[in-house]
Amino acid sequence: MDARKEGPPRKPCFSAQPHVVRWLSPFFLTCAVYFLLWIPEDQPSWVGALVKCLPILSLVVFLWTVPSGGGHHFLLQGALLCSAVGDACLIWPEGFLHGVAAFTLAHLLYLWAFGLTPLQPGLLLRIVLACILCYCLLLWHLPPNMVLPLMAYSLVLAAMLWRGLARGGSASWGALLFMLSDAVLAWNTFAQPLPHARLVIMTTYYAAQMLITLSVFQGPRLKST
Repeated sequence: MDARKEGPPRKPCFSAQPHVVRWLSPFFLTCAVYFLLWIPEDQPSWVGALVKCLPILSLVVFLWTVPSGGGHHFLLQGALLCSAVGDACLIWPEGFLHGVAAFTLAHLLYLWAFGLTPLQPGLLLRIVLACILCYCLLLWHLPPNMVLPLMAYSLVLAAMLWRGLARGGSASWGALLFMLSDAVLAWNTFAQPLPHARLVIMTTYYAAQMLITLSVFQGPRLKST
């Protein structure tokens, strides 16, 4: 069946959303506060955790200001809330695995939100092979108690990237930036310190979350069969 008979696909057209930038202003403001205060350089504290989480929580509020997109809308909010929990946990070194668990759940919700059409199994295979290669490079630097949790997390992250790329639009760019942020974080934490790592990690992370959030305006792709 020709997809043209079903009408043109819905575009993530932001011109139809004239107030998006205004609605996102709390997100940009809280990001600026985070980078200006640079809380992570200080000792772990609840104030630092709050400042770090505020940009993500502002995206949750942003989703309440736009027309509901049904299940996709609420799955994104759930994923953002899990991400905020993960951000708070990662402030404290002893909370690292709790943070990994929270972000694993967040990626499962993103995966669910992106859906399974179009399936694109070839894309999944390429992503899994690339992730296995990257994980093998990191494996030699991991403490034994981190091997299995991070392997599970990497598989879920790869699946989220697969569905984000298959969905296209802002979801694909957000998924790619999330993968980049986590890759830099993992290498900087377990392998060797990287210059300006925290700036790269948090810039790509916040941009990823914003782009994935903006996928709420994005309609699903139509099959061309």
